[in-house]
Amino acid sequence: MSTMTTPLEETAAGRFDYWHALIGRSFVPLEALPHDVPDFSASLCSALVGPVQVSVVEADPHAVAHTRRHITSDLPDMIKVSLQLTGQCALAQKDRQVFLRPGELALYDTRFPYTLDFERPYRMLVLMFPLPMLRLPDREVERLTATPIPSRTGLGPVVMPFLKGLAEQVNELEAVAPPRLADTVVDLVGALVTPSTERAREVPYGDGEPLTRRILSYMEQRLADPRLGPDQIAAAHHISRRYLYKLLADRGHTVSGWIREQRLEHCHRDLTDPALDTLPVSAVGGRWGFPDPAGFSHAFKAAYGMSPSQARAAAQALRQ
Repeated sequence: MSTMTTPLEETAAGRFDYWHALIGRSFVPLEALPHDVPDFSASLCSALVGPVQVSVVEADPHAVAHTRRHITSDLPDMIKVSLQLTGQCALAQKDRQVFLRPGELALYDTRFPYTLDFERPYRMLVLMFPLPMLRLPDREVERLTATPIPSRTGLGPVVMPFLKGLAEQVNELEAVAPPRLADTVVDLVGALVTPSTERAREVPYGDGEPLTRRILSYMEQRLADPRLGPDQIAAAHHISRRYLYKLLADRGHTVSGWIREQRLEHCHRDLTDPALDTLPVSAVGGRWGFPDPAGFSHAFKAAYGMSPSQARAAAQALRQ
């Protein structure tokens, strides 16, 4: 856990420059834009729970922008979710804008430019985590960015107290939170942002077409087999590869993409499980269908923004 506050001994301009540098290295590359106010102060308190960064930001009026020049191929693909605690925010991405008041939240995607504009002093909870953890196809992520997310209906009254609790306990999270809390946080966010009609279509074992459910169950049971692929899956279900691709595409997935995401999720859980701390990293990959250690490391880092060894070390540090 770290808490950083703009230094009191600096001028207002000096404090803003400090803030500009701080948020750019704490989240994704950002440009801070000052408002015409006589003074400026801000603070950032962050905790890392597995691959999920939980941050509480408190600051005077200003704006931030994640622009095209900030987006490079070496940056991991991340999702950010902001919950307005006090004050107000105008969030814009992909020609959309949502206005957040206290108790309201929205999602945005760091693969694309966005802006956040705060006209009043504010306090905000920001969750940031690797895109694959959300387990939604790109078209759903695109549909959800910078749109109002119901927080007072549906699952909102269940999930919102949990998120507000994260904000209140951010100073203690790294000391008390188990690594598996990361999956809980993202699963609750996913349940909140995805309407029930869409969840039924996206969740593998929902009330969808029976053949597709059987195929997904078949793949789940054989993730450890590195030979698992479209030919084997199609033959086992007496269908063509083309029809297999169509069935998975109707759920927003590709065959190889679904297998890779599921394998990486199982690997991540094993790497953060204290009971498996003595199992070599390469063996973790091997037991979930990644026989090549280099290929496993590359795929894991692309998904989670850190190597398998770093993920294990982060989980171990949280338990100390």
